[in-house]
Amino acid sequence: MSDAQAKGSYSVPPVERALKLLRYIGDGKRARNLSTVARDLDINRTTLIRLIHTLLDHRMIEEIGEDGGYRLGAGLVSLGAQAIQGRDIVRVCQPVLSDLCQSTGMSAHLGVLDGRDIIYLSRETPNSHLVSNLRTGSRLPAHASSIGRAILAQMEDEHLRQIFAGEAPERPTEKTPATVEAIIKQAHADKAAGYAWSQGNFESGIGSCAAVLFDHTGQPVGGINVSGPESRFSDSDPDGSAAIRDAVVNAARKASGELGHLPR
Repeated sequence: MSDAQAKGSYSVPPVERALKLLRYIGDGKRARNLSTVARDLDINRTTLIRLIHTLLDHRMIEEIGEDGGYRLGAGLVSLGAQAIQGRDIVRVCQPVLSDLCQSTGMSAHLGVLDGRDIIYLSRETPNSHLVSNLRTGSRLPAHASSIGRAILAQMEDEHLRQIFAGEAPERPTEKTPATVEAIIKQAHADKAAGYAWSQGNFESGIGSCAAVLFDHTGQPVGGINVSGPESRFSDSDPDGSAAIRDAVVNAARKASGELGHLPR
């Protein structure tokens, strides 16, 4: 028996029909005309009426005024919130970091934005003497670190100006932007690329690549990266660079999905 056949043999048709109806309503279709809904979903009209009443009783859907149709209900919203709250970002990202570390042979990190800084929440390191010296709780300037850059790239220009107003940005190396406008220009480039790439931008001899993490609301909530010898991030090795980039971007996409993000 194939995997598909095995899954089909355990499927419960009434549950499948209820899920189809919930997705239908969740897509913005109010289900005002039951005959149309029954046809669209290939569900018997009598069965559809029973499904609607059952979902109403359990507050999975709710009526919109008189003859206004239906929308997703508070009971379903509550379940969704519980699911999201149960997906702590460190717990969700730890296996992703482990896989990323193993596939690239480099240190992998998770960080979140705190003001102008990035705080590192977790890391995975390879069995090598060439590992990152960053530890959980380490702080780096956001505009100088790849994780920080990946998060800043998702922000509006005015928000970036507010973050970096006042004291001049720290400049660890000559490659680090020295002004707010330079940070904004860097953010635009990182957003266009879809990742932040560093060749000694924060520390000479160290390269890094980072991608942003999104939550269920589509907001940037952190970033993950890999870091290692700058030679591995060199323009002279385009295939190697592409492999690193793809590994990081795919890992971030996977972690975001675990956090509830559904890309449009």
